[in-house]
Amino acid sequence: MKVKGGVVISYGIIGAGMMGREHLLNIKALDGATVVAIADPHVPSQEAALALHPDLKVFSDHKALLESGICDVLVVSTPNNTHADIVLDILHHPNSHHVLVEKPLCTNIEDCYKVLEAAKARPEVFVQVGLEYRYMPPVEKLISIVKSNALGRVKMVAIREHRFPFLVKVHNWNRFNVNTGGTLVEKCCHFFDLMNLITGAVPLRVMASGSQDVNHLDENYDGKVPDIIDNAYVIVEYDNGVRAMLDLCMFAEGGKNEQEICVVGNYGKAEAFVPESVVRFGTRTNGREGVEQIEVHDDRIKYEGLHHGSSFLEHLEFLDAVRNHGERPPIASLYDGLLSVAVGVAAQLSIEIGKPVNMQDILKFGIDR
Repeated sequence: MKVKGGVVISYGIIGAGMMGREHLLNIKALDGATVVAIADPHVPSQEAALALHPDLKVFSDHKALLESGICDVLVVSTPNNTHADIVLDILHHPNSHHVLVEKPLCTNIEDCYKVLEAAKARPEVFVQVGLEYRYMPPVEKLISIVKSNALGRVKMVAIREHRFPFLVKVHNWNRFNVNTGGTLVEKCCHFFDLMNLITGAVPLRVMASGSQDVNHLDENYDGKVPDIIDNAYVIVEYDNGVRAMLDLCMFAEGGKNEQEICVVGNYGKAEAFVPESVVRFGTRTNGREGVEQIEVHDDRIKYEGLHHGSSFLEHLEFLDAVRNHGERPPIASLYDGLLSVAVGVAAQLSIEIGKPVNMQDILKFGIDR
């Protein structure tokens, strides 16, 4: 399947919960795209989506939507532990659909490999992973500084996310590791993806310490207490000698910025701050007095949404890639999705066993770009 020119691209959204509706609103803001259908068995989610876009055709399951053949593109925004089966159903179906699958790609490595193998058999299908933090304007600016070699050779990457607890989702599925893959997969695959992108290298070893100390301890669902961690430190060592660190706290609403990303090279240092939307950059030669502060904005953003416009930019570039499929690869590929999940899985395991984890023990089938 190939979509060209000025044809309006028809989207279907599988999973109409909070993220599904976020995708709906972003796609509505695009030129040349329309959402024609949703698939979700949860009636309140159906109703919430219809309130935003009354003309939607509603399906109670994704297989019926696949059979309808009314969509060019499918967005998968269901609970994490359902991603693999749904994406595999899409890739195995005779009707071709391009796919944007929400992060994490899957909750475990075995399922990620299954999706990668299935995608190899469908080269006409364009598949991208929803790692939209790449598109946050200050993060994009930081990455452009790194890629320009203004910092010299990257040596250290530090990412801090200090934020609010996990939000309420349908049936609170995101309260349990079995559904999410664990906090360091569910939430932090974004940051491991950024580390992988900034370092341009392959992770070798992961060390982590974390626990559930504050959030959700007084909640109970059918006799089960949530088991997702709410704080952690993670160190990732790469095959080019770079080290990266994540500092996560999910009971830290009392700060100015939610994300702070710092990259240090042998020549200089750059930092990005979200939602302040500021980048600071300086060199060792010029010192503290020479640090430049840049306020970053992207005039292409038509809808800010939940992620400071990054989801809109993701959809803007995804739509362009769909129209020109075969001419450029996905910005965030299935390989990127696999690697971001793998580091999260290794970090979760490191916390569980109390020692470092070698990535070769996680990526047992290797990595093939």
